[in-house]
Amino acid sequence: MAKPYLTIDQQVNKLINDKGLIITDTAFAKQTLCNIGYFSLIGGYKNLFINPMTRKYEKRTTFEDITALYQFDDELRHLTFRYLMLIEQKLRQLISDSFCSYYGEEQKYYLSASSYNLKRKSATEINKLISILEFHANQNTEKAYLVHQRNVYHNIPLWVTTKVLTFGQLSKFYQLLHSKQQSDISKSYNHVTEKNLGQYLNILTLFRNVCAHNERLFSFRLQRDFPDTILHKKLCIPRKGNQYQQGKRDYFGLVIAFRYLLPKKDFFDFKKKLTHLIDSYTRRSQRITKPEILVQMGIPENWFKISRYKL
Repeated sequence: MAKPYLTIDQQVNKLINDKGLIITDTAFAKQTLCNIGYFSLIGGYKNLFINPMTRKYEKRTTFEDITALYQFDDELRHLTFRYLMLIEQKLRQLISDSFCSYYGEEQKYYLSASSYNLKRKSATEINKLISILEFHANQNTEKAYLVHQRNVYHNIPLWVTTKVLTFGQLSKFYQLLHSKQQSDISKSYNHVTEKNLGQYLNILTLFRNVCAHNERLFSFRLQRDFPDTILHKKLCIPRKGNQYQQGKRDYFGLVIAFRYLLPKKDFFDFKKKLTHLIDSYTRRSQRITKPEILVQMGIPENWFKISRYKL
């Protein structure tokens, strides 16, 4: 049966009377549910507070416990998004530099399938990418810089066009380049092969979407693996068979990716802010301990050593 629609008042009554959640400030609860939504707030963040047997909240769990976890995750999304954008910006420049060094600045080259690694399996993806690029080069009138280039120079070079591409489209662009160009781009990152860079970009696109769509991030789990790295070994991440148990499909995998893809100064800044965010939340939290939140994020307790090891 479909879940029935409930008014804000009914939602609050359900949480108190049916689920055993402590709500002392009903006005605050109603306003919060109105601003965030029951599904996004309660549905997204109740799991750590629910007794799986009774499906009711553990004793002494308050509405503020759930909102505090939501706030922590919201701050984590903002922090993560900031550093994803640094990687995205560098990728735009690397792709346009590499492509234009091979083919020049004329848009006809990035609109030609022959400029890409044309294989049977990639032909459809190349056509999709060219269709997107063609729209921006010849039809998009929403971006003033595109219109200016089109009207004045009758040509939009790739370093301009990439500015309007999404992270996912940039990732696909990289995947469709010739191997030599992928290799040139990957050399801008220490100890990252062209294959691993492609894996990172695919996965970082997923994390970017989680951040952009305000979805739960701290316990997000992938359906694909981050590459194995020397950091997994040096941090003594436990294995099950040949599979590392942390840093493969969780937030810690993203932390490791940041260690490889961000300049050292930026990574240290990210690490400092992440440490502060986790410590600040767990000091305030009455229900969730630091070890518990680290487990949810897939982060080992010795993770802070990640910057001590050479890549």
